[in-house]
Amino acid sequence: MQYYRHAFNAMGTPCEIQLYAQTMAHAKQVVATVIAEVQLLEALYSRYRSDSLLSKINQIAAEGGCIRVDTETAGLLNYAATCYTQSAGLFDITSGILRRAWQFNQDTLPDQQQIAALLEKVGWHHCRWDDPELEFLVPGMELDFGGIVKEYAADRVAALCWAQGVRHGLINLGGDIKVIGAQPDGSPWRIAIRHPHRPDGILQTVLLQQGALASSGDYERCITVAGVRYGHVLNPKTGWPVQHLAAVSVVADFCVVAGSAATIAMLNGQLGAEWLSDLGLAHCWVDVTLIS
Repeated sequence: MQYYRHAFNAMGTPCEIQLYAQTMAHAKQVVATVIAEVQLLEALYSRYRSDSLLSKINQIAAEGGCIRVDTETAGLLNYAATCYTQSAGLFDITSGILRRAWQFNQDTLPDQQQIAALLEKVGWHHCRWDDPELEFLVPGMELDFGGIVKEYAADRVAALCWAQGVRHGLINLGGDIKVIGAQPDGSPWRIAIRHPHRPDGILQTVLLQQGALASSGDYERCITVAGVRYGHVLNPKTGWPVQHLAAVSVVADFCVVAGSAATIAMLNGQLGAEWLSDLGLAHCWVDVTLIS
């Protein structure tokens, strides 16, 4: 078995794949497949690309129109709808429009009137979803798969690696991690969870032989105004950043489940840790009052 590690950039974040393969040629072939798949998903669901499928959907949303989607997109929408229901409306893929009010490269708070105007266009309940048809009942809405697609990609490419004969490795897409299998000697992968307020700090080290790990928190995108830190995780009901939890990490069988659970816990504020415990998912969290 030969160890192979390859770093690359995708979905606006540093990524890497680590794996063991019989030959270096096989490892390189698998890595090429992984990168191509991640780039394909980015091309489909990036909100930054004008030619993406998501941009096409959002053009329809701006008009308050209707669109039929493919099977893969329908699967993402079904999952998003489930998260919306199970989170009592806190996990909402229509809330990305709120970023128009929040400029995290400026140390100023947005105008409440601007937030209120955007909130009128937020709410999955303003959509009619009848697979495969999606209709936007309020003109000017937007969808944002940012809370799902990177984690979905990690699960997807891990499955591709397994299908190509890889039994030992892991995928890391900007901190969203899916384990393909334990190391060849059966030992787990050691994964460090980064401190949300100290780039070189580590909150905890997790040992994983299988499953996935994902985190949510006020990491890079944040501002501090009058001594108060405002992160990028926005409550879709208020339009304002969550305040109680600084970061949450969750272990689950699938990365997409770990990621959405971590985000919902953040949105639940002081009830987030209890919510995760009720789900039975392994997790760690840090309260903003405990950060130093």
